[in-house]
Amino acid sequence: MGELASLANVSKRTIDYYTSIGLLRANRSKSNYRIYETEALDDLKFIEDCKKLSLPLDTIRKKLEIKKGRTLDEKLLTQRLDFVYHQMKQLNSDLSDLISVLEKLSQEEKETFYKRLLSESTCLQQSINLLTNRR
Repeated sequence: MGELASLANVSKRTIDYYTSIGLLRANRSKSNYRIYETEALDDLKFIEDCKKLSLPLDTIRKKLEIKKGRTLDEKLLTQRLDFVYHQMKQLNSDLSDLISVLEKLSQEEKETFYKRLLSESTCLQQSINLLTNRR
């Protein structure tokens, strides 16, 4: 648990809590130590990223289940897609609001922000393409 905490930059207490509520899974050694599979680090990073977005733990649990393919509930998937759609609408609105601010920046500052946005939007587009089976 200590090694996982160090790799993920979280406390042992956080890992213990996530394990106790079922967000993380651990096996037990013969001497009753918790042993986490390598996917636990990815799960932990995913959980922490979701927390940065202020998602509640129940929502994070559902997202993890979908991510791992444990849940194929059509209603849940529809809810998640609706949630993503509304987030994208909000982000688009936020970006539109920022355009006037960006116009006041120097050319160098604009290029820095645009490069960052281009990189993030490319990742988002790739994710959307994967969701819709387009390549």
